[in-house]
Amino acid sequence: MASNPNDLPVSSLRRKPRRTETIIQTFLFLAAALSIFTTVGIIYELGKESLNFFSRRMWEDTNKQLAASIGPDENRFEVSASGSPLHAGEIIRVDDEIMQVLAIEGQTVEVERGALGTLPAPHKGGLDIYEGRRVSLVEFFTKTEWNPQIGKFGILPLLNATLMTSAIAMLVALPLGLSIAIYLSEYASRRARDIFKPILEILAGIPTVVYGYFALTFMTPLLRAIFGKDVVEIYNTASAGIVIGILVIPLVSSMSEDALSAVPRSLREAAFGLGATKLETAVKVVLPAAFSGIAAAFIIAISRAIGETMIVAIAAGAGPNFTFSPFKAAETMTGHIVRISGGDLSYDSIDYNSIFAIGLVLFFITLGLNIISQRVVRRFREVYD
Repeated sequence: MASNPNDLPVSSLRRKPRRTETIIQTFLFLAAALSIFTTVGIIYELGKESLNFFSRRMWEDTNKQLAASIGPDENRFEVSASGSPLHAGEIIRVDDEIMQVLAIEGQTVEVERGALGTLPAPHKGGLDIYEGRRVSLVEFFTKTEWNPQIGKFGILPLLNATLMTSAIAMLVALPLGLSIAIYLSEYASRRARDIFKPILEILAGIPTVVYGYFALTFMTPLLRAIFGKDVVEIYNTASAGIVIGILVIPLVSSMSEDALSAVPRSLREAAFGLGATKLETAVKVVLPAAFSGIAAAFIIAISRAIGETMIVAIAAGAGPNFTFSPFKAAETMTGHIVRISGGDLSYDSIDYNSIFAIGLVLFFITLGLNIISQRVVRRFREVYD
């Protein structure tokens, strides 16, 4: 008598566990979780050190001194006439004691002794008086001088140089990269593609430090020969930006070609059937259809140019300079981080924490570009059946 399939035990119909699949799934999950935790860790460190930068009190020498010795109980004393003026309400420091200024009468200063938990102590005449202040967000984003050694923390010179080099790089990389992508996708034969592809990969694989010295030893002399040595300085943002553009060309061309190649062949054949030339088909049919992918390539290339370090560190200049001339030296945010972090900075100092504040600005710039890229892709993406 044949058995009825419906009489099979329920346990035999259950999915049998596959240990290999479970291990693979767990490994993939851990890899994804590790990338997320790494990103969170970076944001945490940048935010923590940046908070220390904006909350830390800096002490600037006022070039004033105590006119005479004072005891621990005196809250009025004379100061020298030289130096920057003191103001009521501000915090000052004499030796290790912190005081709050209550009133100013000529060269006589009335203070509250032992502020911020310090102990009043006797001080000899001639001791320097320091003024305490914090860096505000308004000062950080609006001032045009960056010099941590004298308490100047306006990021605009570094930001301006970064945007200048990135803009020059995009003027080089975007048209050339898109032209290369159109040629490889619409015009190049298989043999030509096999020749040009490895060359582009070589450009992408060259270390950026080599690009930096190429900008300094080749591009800068070329610009000086064209525009004049009196116009183009040895270190300048133009040569750095041009070479960054050369560096970014493979990224633009590769991603743009992938977007162009993804356009269905039927659209090209329809354009040819209507009498369009190859150039008209590429520009008026294929290019608009691949716009989302090309726009994403452009935005990612801009993000890559903004984050470039070694080229600008070598060729752009080593001092913050608020200038709009591409032929003058100017230090970018990444170049400044490299230069300062390689110096003799004490840990947890105001100079040290300023590096993380600059890094946090860079992070938000690239994050904003990535968000824009994703929105552009979703907004203009074409779906073909």
